[in-house]
Amino acid sequence: QVLSLPIVVIVHGNQDNNAKATVLWDNAFSEIDRVPFVVAERVPWEKMCDTLNLKFMAEVQTTKGLLKEHYFFLAQKIFNDHSASLEDFQSRSVSWAQFNKEILPGRGFTFWQWFDGVLDLTKRCLKSYWSDRLIIGFISKQYVCKLLSTEPDGTFLLRFSDSEIGGVTIAHVIRGKDGSSQVENIQPFSAKDLSIRSLGDRIRDLGQLRNLYPNTPKDHAFGSHYNSEWVGAE
Repeated sequence: QVLSLPIVVIVHGNQDNNAKATVLWDNAFSEIDRVPFVVAERVPWEKMCDTLNLKFMAEVQTTKGLLKEHYFFLAQKIFNDHSASLEDFQSRSVSWAQFNKEILPGRGFTFWQWFDGVLDLTKRCLKSYWSDRLIIGFISKQYVCKLLSTEPDGTFLLRFSDSEIGGVTIAHVIRGKDGSSQVENIQPFSAKDLSIRSLGDRIRDLGQLRNLYPNTPKDHAFGSHYNSEWVGAE
């Protein structure tokens, strides 16, 4: 006899997300010679990082995985801790409850539901942008403000929405005549939005966007992603 990979039987599509979480946790963190259905309740955060990275790359079908700064943001989110350092998180363990039971503070969804939404959006609409490293994605709104506040007017970057499942938003600098700066976040785009008009063309449409952070002109960064019929219409 041989044990199969884990499977979960569901009766409705709304159970799909939880089923995927169960399969992922079981597949990644169970011991080969374990008693069936027995899986660790807590796992090292470093092991979770490896699992999320492999899942992201396999699902999106990209060779560009998650970076150290992405893991730092994800740790802050799953542990709800914005004071710890990257090194502090490396010695922590994460529980199944933190992964897919506890609702994120101020939100209506779990960490996994949010991450799975990012996976789906990237796979369906953002694969080429992610693979070209045009999307920072996993970065907090607070850190974006810190990065962009000293940049020239029109500097922007792309991050995954914290408030919506499966959304990507554009943060950009508006600098007043007095030299003061303000960072604005455009309403997140969903997969449905991006199926109607691509991210590249939306960025092209927005005149207030000039340079992709730190200093790449947007036409240089996104030109290959513009719809050719729109380029020819100029």
